[in-house]
Amino acid sequence: MKSEQLAWLIRRHGIEMTHISHGSHIGSILSVADVVSVLYNDVANITPENLKDDNRDRIVLSKGHAGAAIYAALAEKGFFPVEELKTHYADGSRLSGHVSHKGIPGVEISTGSLGHGACMACGIALNANLENKDYYTYAIVGDGECDEGSIWEMALFANHFKLNQFVVIVDHNKMQSLDFCENTLALSPFAEKWKAFGWNVYDIDGHNHDEIRNALNDAKKSQDKPTVIIANTVKGKGVSFMESDILWHYRFPHEGEEYDGALNELHAAMPDGVVDPYENKEETK
Repeated sequence: MKSEQLAWLIRRHGIEMTHISHGSHIGSILSVADVVSVLYNDVANITPENLKDDNRDRIVLSKGHAGAAIYAALAEKGFFPVEELKTHYADGSRLSGHVSHKGIPGVEISTGSLGHGACMACGIALNANLENKDYYTYAIVGDGECDEGSIWEMALFANHFKLNQFVVIVDHNKMQSLDFCENTLALSPFAEKWKAFGWNVYDIDGHNHDEIRNALNDAKKSQDKPTVIIANTVKGKGVSFMESDILWHYRFPHEGEEYDGALNELHAAMPDGVVDPYENKEETK
C-alpha cells in the first residue's frame, strides 16, 4: 500500500465513523490524515508483529480528539479488523472518541486532555536516551494544543536532555475549537519559537507526502537535538465544504447532502488501486 492510498482510506473511514456515531472532530481527522499515513506506512518501525519489541518506535497522538485517524491507520495496517471501525463511539466499544490504549494494539497512551500526550511521549523518549535504545518516539500535536504551558515545558526539557530520537509533528491547520488560532492566542512566529527552544525545525506542507517523508527521515540525522515538524495543513482537507470551516471541529456529516457530498468529493479523488471499504464492488478506480 502507498501512503497516498492509506491517507485516502483514513479520510474515508473518518467520514463513515463520525457519520455512524454522530461523533465530532472530522475536520481534525481530515487535516492529520496525510501525516498519519506517511508515519505509519513509510517511516515508523511499528507493526502488528513487533508490539512487544522494546525497540519498536512509539507514536503518541497528543491531539487525542483525532483518534479516528489513528484507529483507521491501525486497522488498515492489520492491527485489528477494519470491520471494527464501525463501532467507533458506540456503547461498549473499545474505540472511544478520544484515542484509548485500553485493549487496542498499537496505541501507546490514552490521550484527550491537551498538552499531556506530548509530555508523556517526551518521557518515553527520555527512556530511550537513558537506556541507549534505538527506537524513535513521535508525538502528533495540535497547534491549538500549543497554547498549553506543558507543551513549552516539554520543549525545554527535551532540548536540555538532548532527546535526538524525539520528533514532534504539529498539525498546523491554523484553527482550534471555536476560532482561528491567531484570534485565540497567536502562535506566530511559530517556527522561531521552537528554534529559540533549541529544536531542529522543519516547516513543511503537511499534505505533501514527499515533504512529510523527507522531514521525518531527515530528523533521524540529528545528533543532539529534538526535532519539530510544523506540518502546515488545512482543517477538513479533502472535502471542500469542510475546509477551513470551524463548524466541522464538532459537527459530523449528517445523512443526505453533507454525507453524500463528502463521499462524492472523496470518490473523485480516489487513488488508483483503492477500493471503498463501505461499498460492495470489486472494481477499483
